[in-house]
Amino acid sequence: MASNLQLVRSPASVKERLIVALDLDDLERVKALVKLLAGELGMFKVGKQLFTHAGPAVVKMIEEMEGEVFLDLKFHDIPTTVAKAAIEATRLGVKMFNVHASGSLEMMRQTAKEVRRVCRQETLRRPIMLAVTVLTSLEKRDLERVGVDREVLDQVVRLASLSQEAGMDGVVASPQEVAAIRAACGRRFVIVTPGIRPRGGKQDDQRRVMTPAEAIRAGVDYIVVGRPITEAQDPLSAAREIVAEMAHGMEE
Repeated sequence: MASNLQLVRSPASVKERLIVALDLDDLERVKALVKLLAGELGMFKVGKQLFTHAGPAVVKMIEEMEGEVFLDLKFHDIPTTVAKAAIEATRLGVKMFNVHASGSLEMMRQTAKEVRRVCRQETLRRPIMLAVTVLTSLEKRDLERVGVDREVLDQVVRLASLSQEAGMDGVVASPQEVAAIRAACGRRFVIVTPGIRPRGGKQDDQRRVMTPAEAIRAGVDYIVVGRPITEAQDPLSAAREIVAEMAHGMEE
């Protein structure tokens, strides 16, 4: 189990660092994208929209087409409920899933403990367990409105440290916070970053964004890209261009 996780933390190629977000409600379109892109990236992200539309069957479909899945449902509930949901995600065979770090230390700790237990007992591959820190669509004023009176960076680092203490493998955070997370949690702590837009791309509803090259230079492990690939006229070329940007970032 540990060796599998280590391989994920240290991808063999640049393209394995790319996660494509399938934020769609069209199963045939999803199938076409997976067929087209499965050999060009590391994982496909299945989030709330697609999972609600198609359920666990879409995860199995992607896996049967030789794709890996990042299940992005951001579990956030009482500890027992989240732990049980995480166990079912593990049994689905996903390579990565996430919870909300703000769900509490105990919620994350129980989740990590139960997933490890089930993997041992049922001889399952252990997924990478991530905690979401502060969504990339949020700014300081958004935190203030929900009673968090601190800078975004401070809140991200606080939640990342809490996640590590709980036994999670890493976090989802903006690439702008990578250096601070690395200083607090070390190099082996996995960082997955949404809010990635290729050069010249639209920012959409993201706020704290970077280009693929900037994110790689900042030291992220995986980047998540959705619409710039899935809505492109040529998704394959778009994915390859982003991988090329990432490679350029590693060379600089």
